[in-house]
Amino acid sequence: VVVHGFEHATKSKSEAWKHHKTVLKQFLKDFTSETSMSLALHTVLHKPIRDHIEQYILLLTKLNEALKEGSEKDVVTSAIKEYVKLESFISQVLDEACFTKFLWKSLGYKFTDVLCVPERRLLEDSKNLPISASTNRSDRILLFDDVLVLIQGNSFQSFDLKLVWVDENCTEKSAPGLYGFRIITPEETFFFSAKDPQMKAVWQWKLNQAVRQALNGKRDFPLWGKTGEGTEPPSCRFFTYVFRQEGKFKSASYEGEWHWGKPHGKGTLKWQDGRNHVGDFKEGLEHGFGICLVPRRSEDRYDCYKCHWYEGKMRGYGICEYGSDMVYKGYFKDNVRQGFGILENVSAEHPFKYTGQWENDKKNGYGVWEDKDRGERYIGTWLDDHKHGQGIVVTQSGVCYQRTFHADKMVGSGILLLEDDSVYEGNFTEDLTFVGKGKLSFANGFILEGTFTNKSGQGLQTHGILNTSNEQLDDRITKVQLGLEEFPVEKRWKGIYDQFLEFIHSGCKEEMEESFTGFHIQTSKELRKSQEYLFCQRGTEDVSWKIEDILEELVQHQEPESLQSYLDKALKSSLHPLGKLLKVLMIAFQATYSGIGANRHLLTMAQEEVKYYAKKIWEFYQGLLHLALEQKGQLPTKCVDGDTSDQKACSVVLPLILPCFYPELFMLYMLYHEREDDLYCQGIVDLSLFPDIKLLEFLDVQKHLWPLKDLTLTTNQRRSLIKDKCFLSATECLQKLITTVDPREKLVILQKTYEEIESTVSRVVGKDYKLPMDDLLPLLMYVVSRANCDYFPPSPPFFLQHLGAEIHLIRDLMDPANQGGLYDFLLTALESCYEHIQR
Repeated sequence: VVVHGFEHATKSKSEAWKHHKTVLKQFLKDFTSETSMSLALHTVLHKPIRDHIEQYILLLTKLNEALKEGSEKDVVTSAIKEYVKLESFISQVLDEACFTKFLWKSLGYKFTDVLCVPERRLLEDSKNLPISASTNRSDRILLFDDVLVLIQGNSFQSFDLKLVWVDENCTEKSAPGLYGFRIITPEETFFFSAKDPQMKAVWQWKLNQAVRQALNGKRDFPLWGKTGEGTEPPSCRFFTYVFRQEGKFKSASYEGEWHWGKPHGKGTLKWQDGRNHVGDFKEGLEHGFGICLVPRRSEDRYDCYKCHWYEGKMRGYGICEYGSDMVYKGYFKDNVRQGFGILENVSAEHPFKYTGQWENDKKNGYGVWEDKDRGERYIGTWLDDHKHGQGIVVTQSGVCYQRTFHADKMVGSGILLLEDDSVYEGNFTEDLTFVGKGKLSFANGFILEGTFTNKSGQGLQTHGILNTSNEQLDDRITKVQLGLEEFPVEKRWKGIYDQFLEFIHSGCKEEMEESFTGFHIQTSKELRKSQEYLFCQRGTEDVSWKIEDILEELVQHQEPESLQSYLDKALKSSLHPLGKLLKVLMIAFQATYSGIGANRHLLTMAQEEVKYYAKKIWEFYQGLLHLALEQKGQLPTKCVDGDTSDQKACSVVLPLILPCFYPELFMLYMLYHEREDDLYCQGIVDLSLFPDIKLLEFLDVQKHLWPLKDLTLTTNQRRSLIKDKCFLSATECLQKLITTVDPREKLVILQKTYEEIESTVSRVVGKDYKLPMDDLLPLLMYVVSRANCDYFPPSPPFFLQHLGAEIHLIRDLMDPANQGGLYDFLLTALESCYEHIQR
């Protein structure tokens, strides 16, 4: 009907007529020649079928009346319903075809050439049912079964029904006295207005049904059902669309989920220039996790951004693999690198690594730069991608200096610490040549002050005064600690703390968690997995670390005992916010103090930093707890034991996090105390030559305290030659000092050693004996000297080779609550032994 097939078939010149003339004439023998042949053919072809169906309906109706109630009657009733539907379906389909046929006749060729498709059907026409659109006063609106067409003058716009949303709740744009609703499409929104509510209702209903049927890919049966029937089309859809209008998506093809005319959910955007973005969208913008590929103009390479997005811009943690072999892992804001981040060049040419603060896509603030070619590490401040301000440079050879920098150039005088303990203060070049006025202090105490010049081929020349009257250089000079005033500990790594603080302030929303705290993820593969794990069941850990569960658990574990074990578990987990924070701090700490950064002049800086980490972790724990209590409508409890947060951080958090920083930190302590430890080891070697009795005598231990009963003899031994039999239990106890990294546990071992000495003495004198300091010191020295040696030739391994480092680490990091108590007293005693043995 629509494409005038019957008219075509019954034309005497048509191929169909020539081939089938006899058959067709026989078909049409009942019709007189006056009747239109095409109408006759149409009638002959569909009338018998319609009559047939009518007969079935009559027959089934009679059968139904004759049947008694029961299963057969139900079957017949439902069959009648289906035949009635079929009857109305045939009528509707033919009516629709005629309606469409008349439209094609009335429209000009300009429109029919483009719009006339054989299977397309007209469902409604604004000439038939008046309605007007708000877009440039369109003359006519046509609703087909697959597109909505707005005609204006000689042009038209068509909208695919799969991407048309009908919003009936929005009537604000209707003129007074008109009834309207809104039509939403991917790039345009307009209003339809009718003069009465019935007309509005019919158009709205027809549009909704047409959209739903287009999405289902099949027509209803019968076509419209009863008026008002049929469900609304879904607001969420999956579709491919190419954007045409100006804007960031111009010419891009989007395949994915839609909601009310905008990309929303998972989707893929592809531009013609090779860019593409795969990820989450919200209300038409990239929002959530996404991967973006951007081709480089000059070469066949891509920059790949795997990042969190917020309202169309990169924001939060991401990993960017540049086409130039550089990788950035860190935070973004408004599409630029902002906050804490690591940039590493992994190519063979000029390998480097920068760990630190970024602002507006440039290195700005405190950061650490490692130049692997030069074997140097710069620790200091940056401005617009240049070293600028105070900086410390540490080299692989052990030389280290502090200078002021201006746009990558050294300015003014500085301090240069050489590996042989000499110190130079003054001006020097990048290759560490002295120039101009300066002062060179040698380790033996000599001081050379004057003007230095360096002419090529003539070596270093100086004009000045050499002072040889001084004794050996003071430790304050040879072990000077750098960076303390220049880089206050609270100003370092601000970018890390800011992210976690923001996460707490934002109310710890789960979907934002990885954006703020994702830094523990260091590979692209993991980054993708972590996104999936956010949306599905959490990992294999036996504890759930979903944010709501975490906040719930925080409230339950406020008592000191359970708090300690809870924090321990949380800090060890890579899924708990506190565990994530610790992981980032470890990355920052290792970037500064491991490898080349292991330099004794940085010890205080490192030790301060670890203490500050504990303080910040405690603060964040408090922040999370406050939030958890707030959500439950409770008030935070006041601290009963009157500890300040610094004390809490020292006593609760520091012992838990120390193992993570111990290797680098202890290395710095060992380097700092290297000379004293060498002297001490020499003293131990000398003392180890004495048998037990001689050693007790040499150390002035009072004779009545000697445990001679422990010196059991075999037949050919002399008592005076026996070794390693006295105070054996105390010796074995002290050897355990190196088995733990926790200062608290080290102090407990020291206390047990003291108790073992006391119990051995009490056994010897036959009564309880409290050791005064005068007696304790020689006995402790005996135990220390014996705890160090295991007599296996050729050379004895030292159990406590770095006792100086151990003592000072305990002293610096022990709980302030222990100062002035028994632990403090025992540590002082151990220190005295250490100093005596050195001499």
